[in-house]
Amino acid sequence: MADQRAGTHDPFTIEVIKDALAAVGDEMFVTLLRTSMSPIIYEVLDFASGLTDARGRLICQGQGVTGFIGMLSTSVDAVLEKWEGRLEPGDIVITNDPYIGGGSHLSDVSLVAPIFEDGALVAFAVSKAHWTEVGGMSPGSFTTDSTDIYQEGLQFPCVKIWSRGELNEALVETIRANVRTPDQTVGDLMAQAAAMRVGARAFHEVVAKYGIDAVLASIDALIEHGETIARLELAKLPKGTFTAVDYVDDDGLGNGPFEVRVAVTITDDEFICDFSGSHPQVAGPVNNTSTGLLSSAQVAFKAMTDPAAPANHGSFAPLRVVCPPGTIMSAGRPAPCSIYWESLTFGAELIWRAMAPHLPERLGAGHMASVCGTIVAGPHAETGDFVVLVEPEAGGWGANPAHDGNVGQFCCLDGETFVTQVEIAEARFGLRVESYRLDPIGAGAGRYRGGPGCIREYRILSDGWMVTSTAGRHAYPVWGLHGGADGSTNHVDVVTAAGETTRFGKVARHPLGTGDLVRIVTATGGGYGDPAEREPERVADDVRNGYVTVEEARALYGVSVDPVTFAATR
Repeated sequence: MADQRAGTHDPFTIEVIKDALAAVGDEMFVTLLRTSMSPIIYEVLDFASGLTDARGRLICQGQGVTGFIGMLSTSVDAVLEKWEGRLEPGDIVITNDPYIGGGSHLSDVSLVAPIFEDGALVAFAVSKAHWTEVGGMSPGSFTTDSTDIYQEGLQFPCVKIWSRGELNEALVETIRANVRTPDQTVGDLMAQAAAMRVGARAFHEVVAKYGIDAVLASIDALIEHGETIARLELAKLPKGTFTAVDYVDDDGLGNGPFEVRVAVTITDDEFICDFSGSHPQVAGPVNNTSTGLLSSAQVAFKAMTDPAAPANHGSFAPLRVVCPPGTIMSAGRPAPCSIYWESLTFGAELIWRAMAPHLPERLGAGHMASVCGTIVAGPHAETGDFVVLVEPEAGGWGANPAHDGNVGQFCCLDGETFVTQVEIAEARFGLRVESYRLDPIGAGAGRYRGGPGCIREYRILSDGWMVTSTAGRHAYPVWGLHGGADGSTNHVDVVTAAGETTRFGKVARHPLGTGDLVRIVTATGGGYGDPAEREPERVADDVRNGYVTVEEARALYGVSVDPVTFAATR
């Protein structure tokens, strides 16, 4: 079918249409960015937008959260399963069910809009975005102490929120009545719907210019090209079975650690990731789902094959994910999963860890391996309005054979996201950002050192506040590679106005008062290679730049550095 359709159109037109379709995903992305109400969307960029074909195959996806790369298609799959044959122009379906599509948590809400040409369904516009609030037991709607999905917020079971262009006002009023920030939440809903309409309009414009047959042929060609590239890159990978084992620290309820494992088998035709043997699903909300696991494997596979090219359905044709149901990586209803990312990230990093010794040109030592999702909420110090700051945190990545680890980056599943800008945080939420700086603690020593983690401090300016921290990898440090030292861990310190400090990995709704300080500390990446092989001059530069002290230079690298002249000798 693909060859027949593509064969009737010249390859230049096909390429132009392919680029035009890719631009549609970017236009949808910018629309949501500019019209949303919540900083988690317009500042942090915790969302993704794109197009699929009528069968749910990914055509294009704008920038944004890496871990959503497999979740747009599965959202469409869920819509097709429920509504196939009953979709009409003007419909928009809303879903956030982690178990049947989407694959994340209730806060990540997907809108799916069918696109019709001459009465025929030809594509879908899709948007998946993190809403600041979907209700539930905890401000911000994710927490570390939920014990089932019903405590985590509203569930939208693939229902039409627009039907033939008519808004379901009753559902909108239900949403408003069940969330703590109704204006923001409904505003983000409308912004997503706007992105859907922009995507549909842009798709129609491409069709009007080139014709539906040429557009459908280009979609097939795009997906076929993605598969061709993936298989060419698969042929370059080492063949065999490669394994890795790691541990999810805890489930937020005090249970753990939980072993997770993968066996990666690479053949001439397939890249098989088998997570069998991972711990059964747990009582707390760190559970991942099967669709989430697929997404994490897709991220790792893309990093090892063709990371620079835009992703589409064909990019993942050789990938197969195996995992029995009911594990911490593949949990089923009604298991809590509001901080699913703490297992989702391990899905990708386990594959990374298994393959890193064999692909040094693509994969380095371990990284922070946690979203470190943070909620700080309470009454605005000036207005008294209840506000909810929600953000991921940036940290350190591991070194590789060519250079030191990257600094101040998000975990591999978070992608092109950001922390909330200092000015926005202070103005919107009525607290003070006391500092935002690197954490030069000397961890991750190696011939190439791991990138330092970060420290971000919030000073609370009124009573009645709380903090929820979801920091993973707080008990097991980031792993080094080929003789490199381990990095550090993630954690949160709460320093009271009286100067008493309490340290947490995961914590739910810890009370805060005027003058208290929340200090978020993220991990330093792992080192690569023997620290004794690091050139003295580079160690001296590290001392000069504050990454290590004179004492650490001597203890970790065997290098003596003059603190005045920075002359170095081993």
